[in-house]
Amino acid sequence: MFKAIHYSEVSREKVENEGSKGITVRRLITREDGAKNFAMRFFELEPGGHTPLHSHDWEHEVFVLDGKGSVICGDSEADITPGYVVFIPPKVKHCFRNRAEQKLSFLCLIPNKK
Repeated sequence: MFKAIHYSEVSREKVENEGSKGITVRRLITREDGAKNFAMRFFELEPGGHTPLHSHDWEHEVFVLDGKGSVICGDSEADITPGYVVFIPPKVKHCFRNRAEQKLSFLCLIPNKK
């Protein structure tokens, strides 16, 4: 199956997990599109927004598109700005925080096989 669509045409969903604040996600590529191996998601964090400190059994690959923030991964923390790439290993607690007055946006890729 082939898909070519502008990201703005994909519906935006509010993320309302416990411990999260000011997050929306667009599920750009999913199993429903025929993607057997990976999912691609576009996240936006409002100023002061953050994901909860959490972990998964799978890895994450992240590419920062816009804004300024930080990522906590295990015992480490790093500032992130456009162009930064982030690898989150499986089973490591992590969280993303927007520390600026503009939106922080990034692409997040995860395996579909969990």
